Amino acid sequence: MTTDDPSGLERLELADWRRRVSDLYASVRAESEDDPEAAWEVWREEREKLFRTHSQSPVPAADRRAFRARNWAYDPRLRFEVVLEPGEAPAPIQPATAAGDAAAFGGFGGFGGFGGFGGLTLALPISTGGEESFTRIGRLSIPFPGGERTLGAYWMADYAGGLFVPFRDATNGTETYGAGRYLLDTAKSADLGAGSKPNSVVLDFNFAFHPSCAFDPKWSCPLAPPENRLDIRIEAGERLT
Repeated sequence: MTTDDPSGLERLELADWRRRVSDLYASVRAESEDDPEAAWEVWREEREKLFRTHSQSPVPAADRRAFRARNWAYDPRLRFEVVLEPGEAPAPIQPATAAGDAAAFGGFGGFGGFGGFGGLTLALPISTGGEESFTRIGRLSIPFPGGERTLGAYWMADYAGGLFVPFRDATNGTETYGAGRYLLDTAKSADLGAGSKPNSVVLDFNFAFHPSCAFDPKWSCPLAPPENRLDIRIEAGERLT
């Protein structure tokens, strides 16, 4: 979402944007069952086209015509089917100082603690300031080539709800956006589907994408919490440089 109050026409255009994104991910899910890399090529090309041509693109209007997507080459080792596991949330963190938050999140406001995090509810910081409510629904243990890492999975309280998996990694602030990227955001149709095992989801880091605020600060985006910081480089998915 943006910090501006959209007109009726802009809302209609936004509905079209969401419809097109939903159709794209439906196509990706169908094709990726047989050929994940071919599905990724479709995703990459169509996403670039939308960003370059659509009126609701997060890229500023003056920059759209010249926009070209940047992605790492597809890496099949970074596609996983991961079972959602129950698990205790990390211990609540204390409010950080404004200076500390700015350093940690590329100039954005901080987390201010996780009120009620032990009860599986939390408020993630928003890029434009403030917070947004989520429920922590479990954890996802990911068998990376360099060793297993864990990400928290969340359910968005706003809209009609939605599964949300953001992450940060060691490429942030150089090749990728300082505040991280998203793997899943089903409220906005970014969903690679269920895995073959019960209670599993597909996590393919080749489809990792930047939040809209990476392209224009007028957009308001929830940011990844501390438990979803990976201490490794994820050289897959969307990049800025």
